[in-house]
Amino acid sequence: MPNVGALLKQEMARIARKESRAEVRGTKRASAQHRRSIATLKRQVSNLERQVLLLQRRMPDRPPAGTPPMDAKGLRFVAKGLKSQRNRLGLSAADYGKLVGVSAQSVYNWEQGNANPRPEQLKMIAAVRAMGKREAQARLRPSGAKSMRKR
Repeated sequence: MPNVGALLKQEMARIARKESRAEVRGTKRASAQHRRSIATLKRQVSNLERQVLLLQRRMPDRPPAGTPPMDAKGLRFVAKGLKSQRNRLGLSAADYGKLVGVSAQSVYNWEQGNANPRPEQLKMIAAVRAMGKREAQARLRPSGAKSMRKR
């Protein structure tokens, strides 16, 4: 007669496998369904991205989606240009900062490329760019600036 304990152990293992397969079957089906839906969504996203690119090519005058809008005048900032502008006007960083409404340290950081001006400051820089030496001096006098930097 076979060992009853061994037979009982084998039967328990078989039943446990059967039960675990039944439990896992639902999870496998759900997982497969989720993978299919993810693949479908990826295809839809890919198709939509292609359509967006086609529409952007048809409308070249508009900026592409996802890019931040430029301010009204499309101003841009170049650190080297700021330094040459300040030298052209013969202003110290402190005097230039007073014209723009910032500190001398901010002007220095902009010139070094360590920071960039905010959009409202860019508008002020553009306004100063249109000034000549005399106008810059005239604007600095009432604010208490002593004199222009010598070249």
